[in-house]
Formats: sequence, structure tokens, C-alpha cells
Amino acid sequence: MTRFPHLRQDFAASLVVFLVALPLCVGVAVASGVPAELGLVTGIVGGIVTGLMRGSSLQVSGPAAGLTVLVFEAVSEFGLPALGVIVLAAGLLQLLMGALKLGRWFRAISVSVVEGMLAGIGLVIIAGQLYAAAGLKAPASGVDKILGLPGAAGDVLGSTAALASLAVGAGTIAVVVGWKKLPRKAQTVPGALAAVVLATAATLAFDLPVAAVEVNGLIDSIQPPGADAFAGLAEPALIGTILAFTLIASAESLFSAAAVDRLHDGPRTQYDKELMAQGVGNAVCGALGALPMTAVIVRSSANVAAGAKTKASRVLHGVWLLLFAALLPSALALIPLPALAGILVHAGWKLIPWRPVVTLWRGHRGEALILVATAVAIVTVNMFEGVLIGLALSVVKTAWDASHVKLEVIDKGAGPIQAYLSGNATFLRLPKILDSLEALPQNRPVELDLSGLHHLDHACRTALETWAERHSTAGTEPVRVTEPVRAAEPVKAVSAGPV
Repeated sequence: MTRFPHLRQDFAASLVVFLVALPLCVGVAVASGVPAELGLVTGIVGGIVTGLMRGSSLQVSGPAAGLTVLVFEAVSEFGLPALGVIVLAAGLLQLLMGALKLGRWFRAISVSVVEGMLAGIGLVIIAGQLYAAAGLKAPASGVDKILGLPGAAGDVLGSTAALASLAVGAGTIAVVVGWKKLPRKAQTVPGALAAVVLATAATLAFDLPVAAVEVNGLIDSIQPPGADAFAGLAEPALIGTILAFTLIASAESLFSAAAVDRLHDGPRTQYDKELMAQGVGNAVCGALGALPMTAVIVRSSANVAAGAKTKASRVLHGVWLLLFAALLPSALALIPLPALAGILVHAGWKLIPWRPVVTLWRGHRGEALILVATAVAIVTVNMFEGVLIGLALSVVKTAWDASHVKLEVIDKGAGPIQAYLSGNATFLRLPKILDSLEALPQNRPVELDLSGLHHLDHACRTALETWAERHSTAGTEPVRVTEPVRAAEPVKAVSAGPV
């Protein structure tokens, strides 16, 4: 015990994390349109392989609800054999980015974009899994999923089997939500696991006509990508999907790491090493044809709350997943699909940052609009393009905020009109600047002082030169311009004075 002083705490925490991870691994796999066993494979790799590596000591990795939509889209478009290639390539890119010390740069991504991404994913998951809970086939696109819900409700009301299936899913959600209100001793068993067990027991006891998980066997489900799958790397669409996997999985993992660091007093996350650990894990998952992995905040927070002290807890949780998959695979065949759909509906709901949206709207409406726009773009277009739209909006907003400029006009009634520009004069503020300057009387001399500017871009410089040359009428003294203290480029002298 001297060599492993925290073994008792880590062992207990590993059991808790295992019980939390088990239903999520299976549920994420089924919702992604792949065999349930592949979710367990990713959980095992995340625990044993990634868990042994340096980076974040208490963070737990595995299949995540946040990638469900992207995986489902990829499998639908390229087929299951291509999934291994996508995940393998994404893992290698993560390894490269970690080696190049790019992990810290993911922290520069706007929180609004990340939360908007999670909100969009959550909405698509909820809409899609409501169909699964009722035993119905969901439409392909996010918009069709949402718009088709009223029609699906009519189909459910006309089918006894669909009503029974939906009742199992709704009961699962109710147990997960209500479990937190039970005494602490009861909460030793995770709510998601308890909900799945109770749903399975109810389905068997009442012989409900509900679909269950299809079991293929762990070994049979592992299908490493073949040469034909790698041939798809020549397709631009596949490359775009790989970049989307890399960006989203990396951002989610590193944002999760930052959140987990706030939960404990242990060693802080080494972001580049954590990115490399995620890369190794995804490369192994890809080689096995399994789901992609990310660090998962639900499991990580459960790990910390259960008293974990070292990485041993997450490694052991991977061992327990491996033992379950090897010794009790037939137990998966008893789990009703609407129960897993209920777990995913609850997970999707938790992805949507309800409180941050309200807080942002009160204090930073621009950021709130970016969050909403990112979520809407993901629902209406697709995951990758939605995130790119959010990033573009974030860059534009940052440029706008950075281009604060103030124009102060002093007119003493006699003598020249004095105009003082200060701040950052960029093309984004050019209309405002020119409107104010062009409103000055043309029959009065003007002195334009630019010494208070920190930055003057080329567009503004050119526009001010043009205005200065054309502003004064014949017989009026030309505009006199005082240059910024640190001009970005030399300016030729003009009759109206240099700008």
C-alpha cells in the first residue's frame, strides 16, 4: 500500500465511473448507428490506453454524446468501414498538434462557439432520440427531425407498440431526473444505470413489445479498416469530416480538462500532452474500427466526486468495462432501445447551456447571439459547417470590438474646427468616421488630429486622405492632419496635408 497510497480511493472511484460509463457507452454507440460493442471498445481504450498516459490525471475519456451527431452523419454518408479511417486520421492529427504544442491554442476558441456547438448537438440528439424512444425511424437532417415531431406524435398515438416503447423511454428519463432527489446512499448507484436496469426489468416483467439491443459479440464487432476504406481519403468530403472530428473532439476534450481542473486541487492539465493522449487513444480506436473518443465531463466529474486521487481510477474503470464486455456480453441483448434513447435525451438536454445563455444575454448579447447562431447552423446545415460559421462570427465580433474609435469635434465658433480621432481606426468603423467628418462644414478650416490612434489600417488611411483632399471648398484653407505617433506606413505629402 506504500507504493499505491491511494489505491483504496481509486478502486472505489473506478467502480463508480464504470457504472456511469457502461450505459453511456452502449447508448452513444446505438445512437451513432454502430454496434453497441464498439462503444464499449472505445470506453476500454479510453480507460486503459489513454488513461495510462500523461496529460490530465483525473479526466476520463470514452465515447461522448457530443460526437453522436457527427458519427451518425459520417456512417450514413461513408459507411461503417470508413469510420475507422476517419477516427485513425483524426487521432494522428491530434498527435501532430500536440507535438507542435498547439493544445493551448484550443483554449483560445470562444466559449460561446463551444457552448453553441454543444447546444446544437443537444437539440439534434433530443429530436432524433425522441423518434428512437417511440420505435420510429428518424429523418436524416436536423431540421426534418424537429419539423417531423408533430407527425411522429400522431403515429405514436395510433400504435400500441409505439406507445409502449415511448412509455419505457419516458420512464427512463423520469428515473434519471428523479434519482438525484433520493438519499445519498441510494445515489451510490448512478441514475442512468438504475434507469436502464429498471427499464429492462419492466420490459421483461410485462413482456412489452419493445426492441432491444442487437448483440454481435465483441470480437465480431471489431472490424479494422481495410485498404478499400483508406482509398476514400482522396475524397474532399471525407477529409472535411476528419477535420471536423479533430477540431470538435480536441476542443471538447480540452474544455473538459479545464472544467475538471476546477473540481480538484491535484496536478493541473498539461494541454499538449493531453491532446497527444487523446490522439493515441483515437488512433487505437480507429485501428479497431471503433467510435471516436473525447474526454467526458460526466465521467470525469463522477471520478473526482467519488474521491479519485490518481490516474489508476480511470485505468481500472477501463478494466471493468473489458471484463463486462468479455464475460457478460449477452446482458446487452436484454437492454431495451427506448431506455437508451431516454438516457441520450437526458444527455442531450444537459448539453444545452440554458443558464449561460441567459447570463450572456444579460451581459454580453453579442456572445449570446453567436451561441444561438452556432446552434441553429448546426441544426440546419451540419456539424462542421455550423462550427465554422460560429468561429467566423466570433472572429468578426472580436474584430468589431477591437476597432473602438472615438471622434471628438470641437468648434469654438471662430478659427479652425478641431477633430480628434482616438482608438483603433479600421474598415469596420469607417462608415461611422466618414459620416461624422463629411458632416463638417466645407467653408471652415479643419484640423484633424490622429495622434490618439493606436492603429490605422490601410482602408481608413486611404479614405481619410481622399476626404482631406476633397473636403475643403475653393478659397478655404486645406485640411491639416496630425499623423499618429506610430504610423503604420509613411504617407506622401498632399496639398491637404499628410494623413
